[in-house]
Amino acid sequence: MYWRKNYSCIAPVFPYTIPLLMPRQRGVFFYVESLCMKEIGIGLLGFGTVGAGVVEGLQRNASLIEQRTGLRLVIRNIADLDVTSDRGVAVDASLLTTDAVAVVDNPSVDLVVELIGGVTIARDLALRALKAGKPVVTANKALLAEHGAELYRAADDHNADLLFEASVAGGIPIIRALREGLLANHIDRMYGILNGTCNYILTRMESDRLPFDQILKEAQAEGYAEAEPGLDIDGWDTAHKAVVLASQAYGRPVAMSDVLVEGIRDMDPVDIEHASCLGYRIKLLAVIKLDGGEIEVRVHPALVPLPHMLASVGGVFNAVVVRGDIVGETLYYGRGAGRLPTASAVIGDIAEAARNLAVGAPQRVPAFVAHDQYSHLRPSEEVRTRYYLRLSLKDEPGLLGQVAGILGDNGISIASVMQAEARAGEYVPVIILTHEAAEKHFQAALARVDALPEVNAPVVRIRIEDFK
Repeated sequence: MYWRKNYSCIAPVFPYTIPLLMPRQRGVFFYVESLCMKEIGIGLLGFGTVGAGVVEGLQRNASLIEQRTGLRLVIRNIADLDVTSDRGVAVDASLLTTDAVAVVDNPSVDLVVELIGGVTIARDLALRALKAGKPVVTANKALLAEHGAELYRAADDHNADLLFEASVAGGIPIIRALREGLLANHIDRMYGILNGTCNYILTRMESDRLPFDQILKEAQAEGYAEAEPGLDIDGWDTAHKAVVLASQAYGRPVAMSDVLVEGIRDMDPVDIEHASCLGYRIKLLAVIKLDGGEIEVRVHPALVPLPHMLASVGGVFNAVVVRGDIVGETLYYGRGAGRLPTASAVIGDIAEAARNLAVGAPQRVPAFVAHDQYSHLRPSEEVRTRYYLRLSLKDEPGLLGQVAGILGDNGISIASVMQAEARAGEYVPVIILTHEAAEKHFQAALARVDALPEVNAPVVRIRIEDFK
């Protein structure tokens, strides 16, 4: 034991610090602290980009983490199929193994960090750890979106923490905000730019006026897009994250099959330019709403008004706007991916799980709390939005009126029309902004418009989000 002076205040680090009741001396307290700091053993599954970032972060800021937690976080094992490649961090070779099950079962491993990705092996390993009563930290949004209910139940049944801050928006602490900071709020709205690859592509398409395919190739060359980018550009990565957010906000599992998902693969610079002229910027948006007791969850490109804060989020950055009935509107902004930003969130979860283990309080904040405050998920065909429509119409008398009539027959009214001057008989682009109507009515109307012989190409349709 040793004496240490604290000239400000005594931080509550019980049970590793034992305060002594001694007379106050000129505002100074004395207390005794154990020389032996408690160690928490970590088993790391996956030594890729984020896994290496976690190791780097734990090594770089070990002293800071120890002082803030009163614990020493020690990596006991690292499992990966490749244990020979250089990750840019120094690791004792004896810690490396290709046997992930052995890492989970290692009695010196107190908590498990799952960073291998996928939804099959990752699920099996996470369940194995939880059933052994070991906390699990994961960044796997697909795993949570597709098997979240099973994992939440296992964590609850075996009194083990399941933490997943890094699964949504990388280093942005949005999960912790929903679970703790905004606990007292009904969440009316959440709008998120949750995929840095898509946001980078859309930003470059606007600034450089280049086609989608060219920007995608450049993004892949610069490491902002995967070699197989389908999960990102087709909207599924964002949809996984939206499901995790919605489940946390509304206390009910949301099935991926219930989410409307569209990506940016067919985005044309022409529409980005038109949107700008009309006072909008196009973003791939996750929209999560509570409306009349019903929940909406959808992912799609959307025209965002230029004055709105999300319109200014550029490049690879992410942002989430959350509106609660008590707090009002809050904004969370930062890097949504990358080695160190994501590792920062993972390490935060490791520290929380380690603290809970140390004081014997697992599931201090449960991974998921089901409740009956809200009704069912609104079917996508019943969702009401406004639309931007771009038509290639033959310049003939009465044709625009015919299109307006088809829209009107389906309960869709026109807010504005923009048309370039053209010679009679030519095909001319016509931009229509509509008022709000149900998705099923738009689909019915646009199928009829697409079938007109005077329409040169399928109607381009992009939703407008007014943030009301």
